[in-house]
Formats: sequence, C-alpha cells, structure tokens
Amino acid sequence: MTFEAIDAWNSWNDELATGNSLPPGLSREDKVFHKCGSLNIADSKELPPWELATIRAMEEQGHIDTQLVTTNPRHVAISKSRGQNISPFEQAGKERPIVGVLDLSGGVAVADKACRFALHKAQQLGVKVVFDAVAGAFESLEYSLTPSGSLHKVIGVRTKDKKLHRGEQVILACGGWTPSLLPTLDGLCEATAGSVALIKLPPKSSSPELWDRFSPENFPTWMYRMRDGASGGLYGFPRDDNGFIKIGYRGTKYTNPKAQRDGKERSIPVTRWSDGEKLTQIPKQAMSTIQGFVHDFMPELELLGIAMTRVPGFEGLMVATGGSGHAFKYLPILGDFVVDVLEDNETRPVLKRWKWRTRGEEKPVNVLMEGSIGTRALSNVPLSSHGAKCML
Repeated sequence: MTFEAIDAWNSWNDELATGNSLPPGLSREDKVFHKCGSLNIADSKELPPWELATIRAMEEQGHIDTQLVTTNPRHVAISKSRGQNISPFEQAGKERPIVGVLDLSGGVAVADKACRFALHKAQQLGVKVVFDAVAGAFESLEYSLTPSGSLHKVIGVRTKDKKLHRGEQVILACGGWTPSLLPTLDGLCEATAGSVALIKLPPKSSSPELWDRFSPENFPTWMYRMRDGASGGLYGFPRDDNGFIKIGYRGTKYTNPKAQRDGKERSIPVTRWSDGEKLTQIPKQAMSTIQGFVHDFMPELELLGIAMTRVPGFEGLMVATGGSGHAFKYLPILGDFVVDVLEDNETRPVLKRWKWRTRGEEKPVNVLMEGSIGTRALSNVPLSSHGAKCML
C-alpha cells in the first residue's frame, strides 16, 4: 500500500510538472511530494529488534538497499551516491551513541499543496463542494427507519443552515471530530492531540546556509525515539517554501474530553483556530522534549524560536477515520479503498483489518475514553507559558 501511494504521489508531481490544468496558486515548479528519505534514530549503539525485522522484511520483498543503517560504512556510501543525507545530525552523533535507519523510499507530502491539488482534481470530476462557516458546517446526520425497523437508514447530512443534503451513502471522514459525531465509535476511536512547534528560519538572503541545509533536497524527514514514551515521540520535516521547520511531539497523546448531549465525555479537537474554546499553548512536557532535541541535535536553530468500514446498525453510512496522524501519506489512493468498501469489493486484505470491530476481553493496547479524570486530559497537564521560545 505504501509503495502504491508513493507511485501515486510521483504521478501527481508529474501532472503538476506538465503545467496542464493547474489549480489556483500552484505552478509547474511545485511538488506535492519530496522523496527526501525518512530517518528513524535512537540513542543507542545498536538497532532495536523491530528495526532489524523491518530491514529483513523489506529485503524479502525485493527492496534491497533501501533501508540504510547510519553506522554501516557501505550504507553511508550508498546514501551519498544517491544524493541522500544519512547523517543530518552528525555533530550530535559525535557526543553520544546514535544509530538509525534511513528509508530511501520515504519523504514528505506537502499537505497544503496536496489538498489544493486533490480538491482541484475532485472538482474537475464534478464533485460539488460546499465551503462556508454555516452552510458548509456539519450539524447532524439525518435518519429514517427501514421498513423492518431494525436499522436506522442514514439519508443525508443536515448542515448548520438547516439544509438537508440527501445521499444514498454518507461517508464520515471528519478526522478527529468523527468520534464525537458518531458515538457508536466509543471505545474504537478517540481524538488525541499532537503538539507542534514551528521554527522560522531567517530570510534566505541573510542565512542561505540554513535554507540550504534544511531544504528537502538536503534534509530528510526524521523520527526520534518514537517508542520511548513521554520522553521521546518526536518527528520533523525539512523546511517548507516559507522557511518554516516543523517539529512534532507524540510521546504523550493528549485528549480534550468534553461532555456531550448524551452525558458522556468524548475528546474534541481544540487548537488556536477553534471556534469557541481555543488553545494557544502546548503542554510543558511537549515543549521541554522539543527544546531538548533542538538543543542537542539542531543547535543552530535554538535561538530562532520554535478506519474505513460500514457502520453496523446504520444503513447508508460508512466511516473513514482513525488514521492516527499517518493516513495523509496515502491521500492519492485512499479514495480507491473507500470505493471498494462502497461497492462491497473487500477482497484486499487491508480492508479486513479496517472493518468495524468490537472490543474483546484482552487488555487494549491503547486506553481510550478515560474522560476528564485521565492523566492525558489537557485540563490535567501543565501548559507552556505564552510566548515560550524554543529554546524555542
């Protein structure tokens, strides 16, 4: 699936490069995907077993020399011959044991350009889009009973202007808002918060070396101690066209539980751009972890500042959600899987993994629905101060 998505991303780049039928705001020089590699690093001398298993699995599938170990001289030579940077944090590696794997097949999808391009392609196919704070805002699903009375038939969506948009099939693909819109997802999906810091480079004219060092041509996407809990879980990207470097923290997946109409608490997304309640700070733990990484690995920046399935019990309704921050990488091909579910053509093995499920008796890996008493609830964790620098 990943390689299918990469082929599709490259195809989108090729489409843009032709200059034919460009979306507003994009040019033939733009790219929606940079194949700059993806580096996964850890503070250790040896790779963990799961990384070794990944390398073996890739080689067994024929992807030889695509997973390059940072401490392997032959792999270092391969990365240089292919123009990939296997040691973007070389200075930090001189002061501590660091080992990692550079996945040459990886890269970064440029989300804003990709969404603009996808919207353009959809509109070219005749898709009607409603953008409006009221007329384009979801209020509720609209139901009718089936003749047997055993199912609720979903017949459309009502928007906040009270207009009913009828449809034979309704697909809820609302990201972190989906669980609050469809309570039957309780225990299956929950909105969790990632913490993001943006570091702005000085103007290119005054710091060309920084723009060059952190460009997609010279700098990979990266992950750091992704399985180490609250003290790890960092990831980042090359700079964008505007000179912003994005660093994210997922060591702790915070929640924002709020009471719903049925009396239950469900986590609701909240950002600085949310209507009503806003959140303009990130948790101290997230800020501290990001600051520590910047100090140790990117000191030159330290002072700059920093599921797809039909829904049981409802006819005419399916849900596409639960990507946990990863699904966007499959944007160009997700529609194919949605169509397969709509047409009951669920022969591809991955669709069986995405089917609706019920909780078993085993202890779940991810604990959901802890509510406002949970230790990850944003109301229970200290936040960084306003205007905190990264040092930021």
